[in-house]
This record gives sequence, C-alpha cells and structure tokens, in this order.
Amino acid sequence: MTTYQISELASRTGTTPATLRFYEQEGLLAAVRSAAGYRRYGEDAVERLEFVADAKRLGLSLGNIRELLAAWDEGECVIVRDRLRPLLEARIAGAQRQATEAATLMGELTRALSNLAAPPVAGQCDPGCCLAAPVTEEASVPAADCCLLPADAQARQLGEWRGLLAHARQRAPIDGGVRVWLPISVAAQAAALAAAEVACCPFFAFTLQLAEGEALLEARAPADRLSALSALLGDG
Repeated sequence: MTTYQISELASRTGTTPATLRFYEQEGLLAAVRSAAGYRRYGEDAVERLEFVADAKRLGLSLGNIRELLAAWDEGECVIVRDRLRPLLEARIAGAQRQATEAATLMGELTRALSNLAAPPVAGQCDPGCCLAAPVTEEASVPAADCCLLPADAQARQLGEWRGLLAHARQRAPIDGGVRVWLPISVAAQAAALAAAEVACCPFFAFTLQLAEGEALLEARAPADRLSALSALLGDG
C-alpha cells in the first residue's frame, strides 16, 4: 500500500505542508503517525484532496466541505449528491445576487463616465459635476438610444450574444420578453452577458434558472424597448 510523507503528499497534490496540517486540524484530512512520529498518508488522501480542491473552487465553506466529506466517507454517491445539491443552489442564488449588484454598479459607473463627455465647468468642480448621483433609467437612457456603450463595444457584446445563442435549444416569446433554453455548460457565460447588458441597458431585466441540466434564461423589457430586446435575443 502506497503511503506518503507530508512533503510527498504536498508535492503530489500541489499543496503545501502547512495547508495539509491545517486540513488535518479542521477535520478534512486524517494522518497516521509512524513509529518515529512522522505523519503518513494513504493513497486515498490524494482523491480526498482533489475533492476538497473542487469544493473550494465552487466557493463552499470549510464547514460545508467537512459535511460533504462525511457523506463521501459513507461510500454512496447519492448521499453526496443529496447534500451537495442545496449547497450549490444556495451558491447560485448568492452569485445571482452578486451579479445583480455588479450590474447595478456597472450601470452607475457607465453613466458617470458618460457624464464626463460634457464640457467641464470653469474653475472648481461644483457638486455633481464629475461624480454625479445616479439618475433614473428614463433620464439616463433616451428612448432613441438603448445603449450607453461605444459602437465598437456594442458590436463586440452583440457578437458574444450571438455566440451564446448559437447553443440555444429553443426560444419562445413570453409576456414582455423572451425565454431561451441553453445547455448548463454556458450558464456562467449567460449570467456574465446578462449582467453586462443590464449595465449598459438598465431597462432590460434578466433571470437565470438552472434545473435538470439546462439553463433557462428569461429576458424582459418595457413595451417601448421590446424591439431592442428582439434585436438582441430574437422573439422566439
């Protein structure tokens, strides 16, 4: 049976001895002691550390990982999946909130940048001259102009949407917008594009749901902006 010293296991898994000692302290990894008192790890420690690395990549907490490892140790995949599913759903909900907050911030930054196109005031800045308070969507985006991005950036973003929609399994009209079925493998790209779109066209509203191996993207717009949404995603 293959065993590893702590330095060997660290080298094999791309970690550090300090990290392995921390994992042991946190109950994520177990070691046996040799007669000389040195830590020794079994071959299963390699797979265990791969599991931990994958869970950390998804942003799971050490407490979550500890619970998943307890399920993993029971030897049944279905047990791990049952405990993992609500954790991933919570992470997705959190990521969607962060994407919404990021989109709001991007919109405010973009509007502030557009304000700088106006001639500067003479002398010292007056209140709101450069760092103007956010304005309403109606005031910030004229009806004739649905995007705050420069023309080249608009074309680039439209091209990214076209690339994403090439993966669509189906599109269908919904009240005030369109619904698009996408493979779950492009869900992250869809979320990023939706956030970027709201930043430059804040009258659009997107929701993204993940279920049964698919990503369901819904996009809506006010009645006077439906033509812009149709130009972006089609009308189903």
